[in-house]
Amino acid sequence: MKRNRGVLRIVFGRTIFAVISLAVQVMILVAAYRFLSRYMVYVYGSFTLLSALVIIYILNKEENPSFKLAWMVPIAAVPVFGTLFYLFVEFQILGKLMDKKLRANMEHTEDYMAQNPKVQENLSKISRQSANLAFYLKNSGNYPVYGNTNAKYFSLGEIMFEEMKKELEGAERFIFMEYFIVERGEMWDRISEILERKAREGVEVRFMYDGMCSLSLLPYDYPKELQEKGIKAKAFSPIRPLLTTYQNNRDHRKILVVDGHTAFTGGINLADEYINRRVRFGHWKDTGIMLKGEAVTSFTMMFLQMWNVSEKETEDYSRYLRDPEYYYPLELNMDGFVIPYGDNPLDQETVGKQVYLDVINSARHYVHIMTPYLVLDYEMTQALTYAAKRGVETVIIMPRIPDKKYAFFLAMSYYGELIRAGVQIYQYIPGFVHAKVFTSDDSKAVVGTVNMDFRSLFLHFECGVYLYRNEVVWDVERDFQDTLAQCRRVTLEDYKNYPWQERLAGRALRLFAPLM
Repeated sequence: MKRNRGVLRIVFGRTIFAVISLAVQVMILVAAYRFLSRYMVYVYGSFTLLSALVIIYILNKEENPSFKLAWMVPIAAVPVFGTLFYLFVEFQILGKLMDKKLRANMEHTEDYMAQNPKVQENLSKISRQSANLAFYLKNSGNYPVYGNTNAKYFSLGEIMFEEMKKELEGAERFIFMEYFIVERGEMWDRISEILERKAREGVEVRFMYDGMCSLSLLPYDYPKELQEKGIKAKAFSPIRPLLTTYQNNRDHRKILVVDGHTAFTGGINLADEYINRRVRFGHWKDTGIMLKGEAVTSFTMMFLQMWNVSEKETEDYSRYLRDPEYYYPLELNMDGFVIPYGDNPLDQETVGKQVYLDVINSARHYVHIMTPYLVLDYEMTQALTYAAKRGVETVIIMPRIPDKKYAFFLAMSYYGELIRAGVQIYQYIPGFVHAKVFTSDDSKAVVGTVNMDFRSLFLHFECGVYLYRNEVVWDVERDFQDTLAQCRRVTLEDYKNYPWQERLAGRALRLFAPLM
């Protein structure tokens, strides 16, 4: 009986409905293409000219060459259908409206994210390179560099979970949470219980999660369920059965802000595998970071900017700054520099990628990386190989047990050229690495949500923290070395011994890499 109910849930569930709806729309596009093909004598020449114009337009766009190639191949191979589909995607209005609203929200928060000139001046005196990066982040997304901020690094999700609960319990004014994945289980049940209790105590609680969860992890009306418990909740861009690029830009960020004085981010979502209460792909290695100090303001504003994308009234952002009567413990080390930043896929400014490239290109002694995925464009590949060729120790830790087979095959397709250039690739023997971490030269580190793949670098909303001359950099590098001790190095011989079918699949998948 249970099996029958499960089958019925699958057959009549939201996922099947969405898939069928999308399939119908694709069939309509194909039918339109076939209808036009009957008049090929008359329209083929017109579409050949139109496709040539579209290709010229694509070549001149300010866009990554890999995305250009991904479009140019189908347009050249199937001019009518390829051109129609590209025009359909290019003139999507929803994404442009979201970008416009987000830009307006960023303007409204600009006064609260003003750059302290003294901090900028101090950074310039110590490192012109880091000051240049800070200048870029301030101009590209209004993300200032801060001093007077303490950072605490977490080498595992279960360690960060304990600290999150502690900070949530201490909330007195407001709690903001924004996450990509939320799934019922020990982690979310415990957090949601705290949120409900805090809401009853009069704390303002806002919770936002990516709408992709509504496909399988949470009920479609879950925000209403939370609202009935006193929690202001919403799903970002709920999945609807429509062909639109708007739904391709997911909110991959993980942000927790408490009272404007404490913020968390990193790779850790709200599901039990992230704290190793559920085993899916062996031991789950993830990382996160907690900030206390002035830099928390950026995360507060980043959350409010996204929250208000779907709101009509203008927010009073000043209400959510740190209470001036709140004082941090004197024992907290507030030395060094911290830059929280976000990445908006709609503005064509690849902030997450530029931060990674800056770390790689400025490295003198080493650059150490942990990432679950390795789907690289030409520019990132060249940066990694050039770093190794000029004598910089370039080391990448990857999972031994992947969560997606196709992602593993695709990552493997880069191994040969990277290893031959001197890049060292290691696989984490106990299981899956979900951390997104960079360290370099004992002076700088990045901890955040940005994977080394096309989706994170170009298509998703992301966030991270750049740290310079902060004592936590040592903690991040120490964790890298501890993790490396549990890894096995991939050699060129290993790569050559992978089954030819897997290597061929990885090479073929590169054509679709911009979608992965």
